[in-house]
Amino acid sequence: MQKFESKHKILILGASGFLGNALYKELCSYFKTFGTYCTPNNALENNKHFFQYNIEEDDVFEILEAVKPSIIISTLRGDFHAQIIAHQHIAEYLQSHDCKIIFFSSANAFDAYSKYPSYELDKTLSESIYGHFKIKIENMLLRLPKKKVVVVRLPMVLGSQSPRIKEIKQHIQDKTAVEIFPNLIMNVTTDSKVTQQIHYIINQNKTGIFHLGSTDLVHHDEFFTDITKLLTDNKVSFKHVFTTNEDRYLAVLPKFNKLPKHLQITSAEVLSELDK
Repeated sequence: MQKFESKHKILILGASGFLGNALYKELCSYFKTFGTYCTPNNALENNKHFFQYNIEEDDVFEILEAVKPSIIISTLRGDFHAQIIAHQHIAEYLQSHDCKIIFFSSANAFDAYSKYPSYELDKTLSESIYGHFKIKIENMLLRLPKKKVVVVRLPMVLGSQSPRIKEIKQHIQDKTAVEIFPNLIMNVTTDSKVTQQIHYIINQNKTGIFHLGSTDLVHHDEFFTDITKLLTDNKVSFKHVFTTNEDRYLAVLPKFNKLPKHLQITSAEVLSELDK
């Protein structure tokens, strides 16, 4: 019988995605961990800890009732409108059950502010549909009692299996141009660091808003040029995309909710992790 260090029962919504899957692997040895997947998957169908969940057709409430989680981790992707309805149902569940949510938001919640990096208590403002929708769910959840909510804002999350790295590898293979943004200043992180940080947030029973990116900022073009050098010795062609004439920030930095040193990461450490 597997022993668990905690009474927590965790439900990861979107556990078959890149980040959700990394979280499941990190947490399942320590907590009773359940997950959802969308696309039919034989391996997951036989796993009693996984539930098939189509956000546009199924009611999340049924899975919540079946699992009765003490922590819900939302890494859902898919139709924005369906996600908003799902999170409304989750918010209702949280109000009437002893349960908290860890919601994965994005640096895009600040993409209308381009002159500075953003901190936890800065006002959110977005020019993108994606950012708007993240803000809408954030605001919905932040109206709940403080002890029930963690909002995690992430910059670009990289890893050997991340969509962005896979895309770059495909460009290299096809000998097509990799898009880089010379005017974009951002921070970055890895899936393995995010999962460690979430584990800590759970263990320490933390609540509130967390900005989980590298402690330093990088220029998009320089950083992605460095990544391509890790992936191939061949010459790679780049397409320089200028969205503005001036430097534009898309970075989330912590001011109030700082994690311990061993849970922080630098952009150089992100690169060395990708080099493994």
